[in-house]
Amino acid sequence: MTTTEPARHREQRRQDVLDRLEQDDDLWVATASPGGEPCLVPLSFVWDRGTILMCTRRTNPTARNLTPAGEARVSLGHTRDVVLIEGTAEPVEGSALATESADAFAAKLGGWDPRDRTSWVYLRLTPRTVKAWREENELPERELMRDGAWLV
Repeated sequence: MTTTEPARHREQRRQDVLDRLEQDDDLWVATASPGGEPCLVPLSFVWDRGTILMCTRRTNPTARNLTPAGEARVSLGHTRDVVLIEGTAEPVEGSALATESADAFAAKLGGWDPRDRTSWVYLRLTPRTVKAWREENELPERELMRDGAWLV
């Protein structure tokens, strides 16, 4: 399927990605177990100082899958407005999380504050690659970040 809309230039796509990271509430998180079993779940998040901060129960597969390799993919948007981010995620205990980060997370999630709940763990994803596209005409220049550095 082709579109009649012109392709956005990369600078506009980068700004659109940053806007989504600031404004969206949820994203899809994909991880895999050490044995290769995939796991895909929605999580709420906050864009925090250039990283994606999420939270889940420490016993959930998403948290367990990050322990061995730390690799994760997250996706925002729908199939006609994709933001795909790959990076390294690390668990962060609530007691170790900077106060301003925990406050920002709680504020965005309507006051839900898991930092004192020992059964929960924060996950901080540092983006390594970012790709964004809407239609086929944006596929050639979809890569906006490589090796943790914005290309635009």
